[in-house]
Amino acid sequence: MKFAQIIDFETERIDDMEALMEERRAATAGGAGGPSRRVLLRDRDNPDRYLVIVHFDSYEEAMRNSEDPATTEMARRIAALCTRPPSFTDCDLMAEDELR
Repeated sequence: MKFAQIIDFETERIDDMEALMEERRAATAGGAGGPSRRVLLRDRDNPDRYLVIVHFDSYEEAMRNSEDPATTEMARRIAALCTRPPSFTDCDLMAEDELR
């Protein structure tokens, strides 16, 4: 079963955050495992609040990714850019549809 994690965070430094994500993408390009998709959302009512939906092929793949020391270091660097600690919600992906 596919798996997704929703990360809810606040930052005034989204450009720095995106630069870190690009660094991570470049370092893992062409590799096996890890996230398969990422969606970044900004809260229209609170422009410093963001939600990221990270997709994985399975829960097990997400756990392997979480245990990777490079992931731990990236999470530490991202948290340092946040104005409050991020929160995480783990989800089984039940359905995914294109509506148009």
